[in-house]
Amino acid sequence: MARSAPAFSSFSAGEISPLLEGRAGLEKYREGLADLTNMIVMPTGGVKRRPGTEYLGEVKASANKTRLIPFQFKTSDTYILEFGDEIMRVYRNDLQVLTGAAKTITAITKASPGVLTSNGHGFANGDEIFIYDIGGMVELNGRNYRVANTATNTFTLVDLFGNAINTGGFTTFTSGGKAEELFELATPYDKDDLAALRFVQSADTMYFVHPSYAIRTLTRTDHNAWAFATPSIGGSPSPALNTSGNYPSVVTFFEQRLVFGNTNNNPQTLWFSKNADYTNFTVGTGDNDALIYTIASNQVNAIRYLSPTRVLTVGTTGGEYVVTATSDGPITPTTTLIRKYSNYGSASVEPVQVADVTLFAQRGGRKLREFKYVGEVNSGGYQAPDMTVLAEHITVGGITEFAYQQEPESIVWCLRSDGTLLGMTFRREEEVVGWHKHIIGGVFGQATVTVTDYANLAVGSKIIITKTGGDSVTFTSEAAGGSAPAVTNGWRPNTSNNVTADNIFTAINAHADFTVANPAANVVTITETSRAATGYLTITTNDSTRLAATSESQAVVESIAPLPTDTGNDDLYMIVKRTIGAVTKRYVEVLKKFDFGSVTTSAFFVDSGLAYSGAATTSLSGLYHVTGETISILANGATHPDEIVSAGKIGLDFSATTAAVGYAYTSNMRTMRIESGSVDGTSQGKPKRIHAITIRLHETVGIEVGNDRGELDRIPFRDSSMLMDQGIPLFTGDKDIEFDGGFSEDDRIFVRQSQVLPLTVLALFPRMNTFDK
Repeated sequence: MARSAPAFSSFSAGEISPLLEGRAGLEKYREGLADLTNMIVMPTGGVKRRPGTEYLGEVKASANKTRLIPFQFKTSDTYILEFGDEIMRVYRNDLQVLTGAAKTITAITKASPGVLTSNGHGFANGDEIFIYDIGGMVELNGRNYRVANTATNTFTLVDLFGNAINTGGFTTFTSGGKAEELFELATPYDKDDLAALRFVQSADTMYFVHPSYAIRTLTRTDHNAWAFATPSIGGSPSPALNTSGNYPSVVTFFEQRLVFGNTNNNPQTLWFSKNADYTNFTVGTGDNDALIYTIASNQVNAIRYLSPTRVLTVGTTGGEYVVTATSDGPITPTTTLIRKYSNYGSASVEPVQVADVTLFAQRGGRKLREFKYVGEVNSGGYQAPDMTVLAEHITVGGITEFAYQQEPESIVWCLRSDGTLLGMTFRREEEVVGWHKHIIGGVFGQATVTVTDYANLAVGSKIIITKTGGDSVTFTSEAAGGSAPAVTNGWRPNTSNNVTADNIFTAINAHADFTVANPAANVVTITETSRAATGYLTITTNDSTRLAATSESQAVVESIAPLPTDTGNDDLYMIVKRTIGAVTKRYVEVLKKFDFGSVTTSAFFVDSGLAYSGAATTSLSGLYHVTGETISILANGATHPDEIVSAGKIGLDFSATTAAVGYAYTSNMRTMRIESGSVDGTSQGKPKRIHAITIRLHETVGIEVGNDRGELDRIPFRDSSMLMDQGIPLFTGDKDIEFDGGFSEDDRIFVRQSQVLPLTVLALFPRMNTFDK
């Protein structure tokens, strides 16, 4: 029996493919993990928990897909633009921009707290407004609402779900209150066009292109003054530009020229404007004249993207090209040269630039490639190595969007087609390419059972409901008939699909753990009476033909957008789709800063969350966006029992001056099978027992460690001298942990953080025995 104590001091390879389970001798194997969820790889080699997301607002129309686009006027004046169905909204400094025209409200009473009066208020039903400056009415002050039941001098406030406001607790208010509408601008693009929008910015103007629309400009003159226009394209370029069939699909700036590419009529053509004259496409032979270039190839290679660095990279469906000058200087009509360097082909996804390389999605969307210059200047060439070669599993379904967050950790964020947010920590100079995946808190979808063929349901047909905590309950069919079921959790097919669904409804609803609705005659919808803060309610049946089932699943991220800042932490904005109260909701959220400070009172590890800081209180309000949801709470830096939000409010078990409130999420890291050697060679395939481990932590509180998901021990950080309603000091150092259990060939180390607290793992030092067969 061999004794060993291997050291795992770097996890810079991130999550790697299960296909590498047999490559224990590979260097990246030792630096890789079998699972890295809701944690990021640090360039220094450790891994740490991602921060939570802050709720900023609901999109204009939650029923419609919406997209975020960044706009940087200057480093200290940046915006996120929300593009919805023919509308645009603006976010600045993490707040929705208002119109600037405040309207005074004149009366609100305790008897009817949702009714406001104001002469000629000018609001329309459905308008989203912000109420402020109404004195001591904290229940209404500083909140977003929707307008309903408008009349000449009155309107009703409802929450963002359309529910009546029932705050109460205040006396009649008669003057001084203000209400402002959110700024909105009509756009030419509807919800089905947004994915194909491409854009580029110069100073205060953004150029938009779409294969079905003329070129548009968006200009900012103030934070709430924006305008769309159709620029006049001069010079009569041939092939034509900006006419039907000749609307470009891609756009960029390169060497002081505005460059368009790929129209329906000319998918392989590039149009370069005159130098520093962006809408003038008068061609000629002068150095500053416009030029038009059609890529010659043996097949149609439609241009998918343009990426300017020291050269202009052109990604097409059939390969990757580079635009340069024939001499050492800028491109001109007589010196432009386009060469093909690889044949991978590109997906229709806007790439990202990191340092001097372009990262793009290969055609099909599964592979992320790095297009980079290799060799000596002017004598080398370009290559496009695969950045997913060690993690081919992580992009299953394809990548639909990229965003690059340079600070603080240099992460390329990727949006997967199923709504999972992927991250790749990318530091080429240190050879760090580490993947991680992120499941945003909350739930999308509903757990349902649909009866489709009641007459042929067999006795013993089962409906298995797995609760969010992991336990399962089974409901079993008995013989057909109208009598009551003979056993607990039994039900009977009878008469029709609809009546059978009613019988299933009755059986499941009688169970204390579940609440059932009947939205359609042959459909039942199941919710958990008291759900865990994480996890999804799932339903399976042993007869999916006659008892079709659907389950809850993860919240869906639909759009991501980066925004550089001067604070040392670039922002990442996202739109997250969830099911809340049986209704689809889409929220704009921003990933909180990675460096929250050195005390837990500033920690923010909840999603779609809000933070409180102020006078001591035992209740928190303003949580209308998660009404009816189970949320987690960090109060005074200490964990608090989960609460269900009612009418936008929760109560606290103890008085708090700081709090972070939102959806919980779980962070996991799990090693590959450990290779520690043995007396006669490798330790792979041999029974091993980890009997102890030292885990090196940085600014961490409250974690679980073990060798299996179901066998984890919570590590103590609190001692008897610490108050229960106060946060535990962050711990940096080593924790020694004894492992229970016997020998196993599936030897791994599992670390989990399920509380709303931080976690950073720097190294793992297991002590183990290997049994030589």
